Parts: sequence; structure tokens; C-alpha cells
Amino acid sequence: MRVVLLGPPGSGKGTHGKGLSAELGVPLISTGDILRQAIAEGTRLGLAAQADVKAGRLVADETVLGLIETRLGLPDAKEGFLLDGFPRTVAQADGLGTLLQSGSCHNLDHVVNLVVPVEVVVNRLRERWLCGSCGTIYNLSSKPPKVAGICDVCGSTLKQRADDEPATVRARLEVYQRR
Repeated sequence: MRVVLLGPPGSGKGTHGKGLSAELGVPLISTGDILRQAIAEGTRLGLAAQADVKAGRLVADETVLGLIETRLGLPDAKEGFLLDGFPRTVAQADGLGTLLQSGSCHNLDHVVNLVVPVEVVVNRLRERWLCGSCGTIYNLSSKPPKVAGICDVCGSTLKQRADDEPATVRARLEVYQRR
């Protein structure tokens, strides 16, 4: 199964994607996660992405496409995948089409677009906390940890992402709408 999950930041792509990934037995591929990993590892594409991020620009389509191509080439994606947050632009969609045509898979099975009102997204992200160790996501209203600030799964300290502040979320949503 090859699925693309579209929607603004905070729409639930990652949350729904995790469940679908487990159900379908295919990897959830989050553009944000692979960007952060490539930057942390200092790969060629990671360094290119980091330069864009530091300059306050969106990461170039060519860089994102290169990261996706590399990730889709791994063995666990051979039988299918869920793409979270990709493609975000027409150029990325065209690039994905080219990638699929050049590989062994030629079609997507589904594209799902999650539509969520702005205020719902802002409130969700304001209350989102995550574990930097195991990646578990909490929401103070809908899925709070048993002990405030501590991950139920591994006991690590929970953190909030800097880009989950309401003003930043609104700016991210504006960028999403323009792209």
C-alpha cells in the first residue's frame, strides 16, 4: 500500500499515520523526521537543508526530493509506505510522480487530505508535548502523560517543540496555505 497523507501542521498526519503504518505493515515516512535526522547526521542533503532552515527559508524542493528518494530506496519501503507531509509543492508532487515511474512501483493507492480549522490546529499544537527519546506524542487535553512532564513509555522528560508556539503555528499555517 502506498499512501500520501496531506494536511497542515497539526492536522493529525503523524498520529493517524502511526496507526495506519502498524495496521498496513508499511513504514511511516515523515518529511520532518527525515529532515531532522539528515541535519543531525550532517549528510550532504542534511547540510543543504540546514542552510535553508538557518536562513529561514523552506527547504528546497530538490533537497526534500533527494531525501525522499533515498528513504524510499530502503528495503522496508519496497512493499509500500505512508508519506507524512510530502509532497508540499507542485514541484514535489511532480518529482514524486517521476520517482514512482522510475521505480518498481508506479502508482499511489490513496491520497488523504486532512482538513482541520486553524484554531483547532493552534490549540492542538499548543498542548502537544513529545518525548525526545522514544518519540511518543502527548496532548495535555486529549492524551496527557500519567505524570506531568514525564514520558509514560520510557520515563524521559517531555519537551515542547519551539515551532508549536501559537504565533509560530499561525505563521507555519500561512506558509502551508501559500505553498
